[in-house]
Formats: sequence, structure tokens, C-alpha cells
Amino acid sequence: MKVLLTHTPQSRTQYYGARSLAGLRAIAEVKLHEADDALDAAGLIAAAADVDIIVADRLTAGPGEIFPKLPKLRAFVRCAVDIRNIDVDAASAAGVLVTQAGPGFVQSVAELALGFMVDLSRGVSRATADYQAARRPEIIMGRQLAGSRLGIIGYGSIGRYLADIAKVLRMEIMVADPYAAVSDAAIQHVPLDDLLARADYVVCLAVANEQTENLIGQAALARMQRHAFFINLSRGNLVDEAALSGALRENRIAGAAMDVGRALDQMPSPELAKLPNVIATPHIGGLTPPAIEYQSLETVRQVEAIIAGEVPAGSVNADRWKRRP
Repeated sequence: MKVLLTHTPQSRTQYYGARSLAGLRAIAEVKLHEADDALDAAGLIAAAADVDIIVADRLTAGPGEIFPKLPKLRAFVRCAVDIRNIDVDAASAAGVLVTQAGPGFVQSVAELALGFMVDLSRGVSRATADYQAARRPEIIMGRQLAGSRLGIIGYGSIGRYLADIAKVLRMEIMVADPYAAVSDAAIQHVPLDDLLARADYVVCLAVANEQTENLIGQAALARMQRHAFFINLSRGNLVDEAALSGALRENRIAGAAMDVGRALDQMPSPELAKLPNVIATPHIGGLTPPAIEYQSLETVRQVEAIIAGEVPAGSVNADRWKRRP
């Protein structure tokens, strides 16, 4: 069988890796995307005309129009958890299997959250920038994590891992998630409004969907304490950026850190990132070798199962998969 790997050369290096590519080549004929830009719908239809399986990076969408025009396509394999830009209904109607990768980035993202908290609390980035610009850094009283209140919005895999780290650091932990059960007596399960009003650090890890669109807006930010920090490691869609910018500019909260934004590639918005009380990173939360290899190797296993006519782990529409080998 023939497989199209949609990653650009750069993203292939960063988000797929040589070991996974070798594994894919060991089980199928692999066609690589060699251009620097992500494939749009027309480009994907042209590139995948003769392939059985598409292994897609997160920037390569799977719009509904492609599936009827790719009669040979058997499966659309996403090398990421997020499948919001794949039209699963259209794929199902065409009998094409859609899969997603598991969250192999849990530890990586949680560690970045911890780094953000330390940096915001102690002014590491700010002082470093001053020294590098030959300025004398302002000496500001910091906040220690021990004894501080951490509020985690979204108690999924990352939230649970971060909470375990925070317990070791002797932080007081609150969780807001109406869909999660919290059995740990050391963690308070509270309504979102309560968490926002009491937390020293608010870490957003909720799932991005219609219900959480602009979850953190003007009203939510108004409930936060002036000394509190907001950290977003989920998706930019959860934040009203105009409201956050206003709160930061007017010092209604102490600062923010973000690894995500509203751009298609989830990069932080430059308008927010340039503010002096903001720390921003270019969507690198899951960009560590163990995290990336976890997901890319999972796609190799999924492709292997598909070639064998088996339903792989991570399938989202197996009951409507008609184009089996």
C-alpha cells in the first residue's frame, strides 16, 4: 500500500522523526510532501490521488470535499490528538477511516506549565532580557510556589499530572471541571468562578469546543486577583484575546504566559506576546523527542493495523469504515 505523509520537510524533522519514518517505510510505500507550505484541499487531492492512506500533520486539514475525490483513499490518520479540522462525517459517508493519536505530550506540557509559573513568579525572562540589553534589571519581590494556590481548568491527563507535581511542591490545588471526578482529598473540586477568585496561578488545560469558546473572557478575568497569573496551554480558542489584553495592559492581573493562540498553527498572537507582563512560546509544549515520537510511532502502528484490515486504536469512526483493504 501507498502512504502520503503530509508533513513539510521542517515539520517532518520536528514532528515525525527518522525512526518513525523508517518504521512507516518498512510497512508501506511512502510518498513525502516536499514543499515548505502545508497542503490545502486542492493540493491534498492532487498529492493523494494514488495513495491508500494519508498520515497528516495537524496543519493539514481534511475538509469534506476531498473524500469523494479520492476514491482510493482508505484512511486519514492524524498525527495529533486534535481532529477538529477533519470532516469526520464526510469521511464516514465516503467509508474512510479517521484516526487520531494519543496524548503523548502530557509530561512535556505539564513541565512547561511549571516553567511558566516559576518564570512569571520570579521574572526570569524579564531580568534576562534586561541584562542582554545592557539594562539594569529591576529587583522585584517574587512569589514562591510552595503555599500558593494553583487553579487547574480541565482535569484531563495533563491536569492530573500537573496536580501531582504541584502536590510535591506543596501547593494548594483547585480543579474546575464539571465532567471530571476528583477522588484525591488533597485536591479541591470547585466551580470555575470560585477557582478564578482564589487562585494565584490559573492554568487553562480545558478541551477546546463550542462550549469552551472564549471561556476566559472579560467576566472571568475580572474575578481573578490582581496578583494572579493566567497560563494557557490548551488552545487559543478558549481565550477572548481582547479581554486578556485589556486586563494585562491595565494591570488587573499580574501577568500571563501562553504557548497557544488563535492562529491556524496555534501560535500566540504577536499583539499579546509583545506585552511586558507576558511570556510566550511558539507552541512548543509538546515539542520534545519523547512526546513527538510517542505520536508518530503510534501512526506507524495504526497504518500497520489498517493494512492488515484491522481497526487500530485511536479510530473515531470505525463503525462506518467501508474501504477496508
